[in-house]
Amino acid sequence: MKTRNLFKIFLIIAVSALSLSGCIKKEDEPQVDYYKVMTEYMAANTMDLPDVIASGVVTASAVNANKSAYYIIDLRSAADFAAGHIEGAVNSTVKDVLTAAQNAGSKPILLVCYTGQNAAYANVCLRLSGYKDSKIMKWGMSAWGPSFDKWSANVSNQAVGHANWSTTNTIKTPVTFSLPTFTATATAGADILKERVKAALDKGFQGSKVSDVLGTPANYFISNYWTEADVNTYGHIKGAYRLNETLKLTDAVGFKNLDPNAVIVPYCWTGQTSAMVSAYLTVLGYNAKGLMFGANNMIQDQLFANNKNSWNKEKPTTELPTVK
Repeated sequence: MKTRNLFKIFLIIAVSALSLSGCIKKEDEPQVDYYKVMTEYMAANTMDLPDVIASGVVTASAVNANKSAYYIIDLRSAADFAAGHIEGAVNSTVKDVLTAAQNAGSKPILLVCYTGQNAAYANVCLRLSGYKDSKIMKWGMSAWGPSFDKWSANVSNQAVGHANWSTTNTIKTPVTFSLPTFTATATAGADILKERVKAALDKGFQGSKVSDVLGTPANYFISNYWTEADVNTYGHIKGAYRLNETLKLTDAVGFKNLDPNAVIVPYCWTGQTSAMVSAYLTVLGYNAKGLMFGANNMIQDQLFANNKNSWNKEKPTTELPTVK
């Protein structure tokens, strides 16, 4: 009896020791900094934000003059695609754009949507996936002819005279935050990036309305994506910071000037560049929602007067050819 009891005690101690050693081993295992591993890979492979968004926009007239040069992916609804699209285009969705891209062959990919903003978001994901020559069509299918126009109803001067619009440069001084954290199943930089791109595409472009941001700017981390000179000329949303257009992942502070716990609202002239910025930030782990239609929905007349990416200045008056 005494021997049996001693054996039981020994067995309990042995099992406990094994369990404890397992716990200690798990706690001692080094934790992967997924953000660090991924961004180091991106920096080493020319995937800084300025590189990813550079030379990514072409005009409708340029596309029409050389349609066959591109593999065109139309991200509008299946019904609207069937009603009329650019000759040679294929229909897809933001979520499935990487699958559609596999059929591009040696042609550069051109993404089109209704206004250019969904396409801009998806294009960053394409470029981060190796399609470095992919582009979008400026203004989306709205630029193809008046019958496709989704822009005219979304341009305004609502920021002019608004209590939350500053006509002088009072951009906020940068603040330093921690970097985003996220988990992944992969541990290599390239594979972590693939997971993050897929997550961004699954999420899709999620924009912010001008009326909401102008109404309560304190609810957002607003990031102006203009040059300092343009801020001086046009003003900005009150409470906005300015996202340095030359920002690199290897900069000393870099993306630490963005709040990882806030809704980040980048804005630009047309909403297209800010959609690109939003996609990039989403991949990095931020909650980014670009300002839809950009300055065109805030200070349209000023843009028109200065010929500064104004929809009313550039909108088409004739229809370009389509097929069904």
